[in-house]
Amino acid sequence: MKLAIHGHHLEVTTALRQYVEEKLKRVRRHFDHVIDADVQLSVEKLQQKAEITIRVSGSALHAESIDGDLYAAIDCLMDKLDRQVIKYKDRMKKNYPHASLKHQQSPEAD
Repeated sequence: MKLAIHGHHLEVTTALRQYVEEKLKRVRRHFDHVIDADVQLSVEKLQQKAEITIRVSGSALHAESIDGDLYAAIDCLMDKLDRQVIKYKDRMKKNYPHASLKHQQSPEAD
C-alpha cells in the first residue's frame, strides 16, 4: 500500500507519521486490498483537521475529522474510516459472494 501524508500549514513530523501508520494498521487488519492512502493534516486557527482518502479496487473511501487536538482528530478519523471499510467489505461479500472462489486454483484431478 502506498501511503502519502501531507501537511497544510504544519510540518509532518516523524511522530505524526508513525502515529498515522500505526492507526492504519487497524484498517489493514480488516481489509488488506487497499491500493493507496492519501492523508491530509491541516491547521486552521484553533481547529485541527485530518482527512484521508483510500483507494480500493473500484471505489474510494473518504473520511474527515475536526478536533482541537490533532491526535484526537486522527483517532476519530480512523474510527470513521474503520466503519466505512467494514461496511464496504460487507457490501462486497453480499454483492459478490463467490468472488474469492474465482481466484482459487481448481483442484487437480489425479
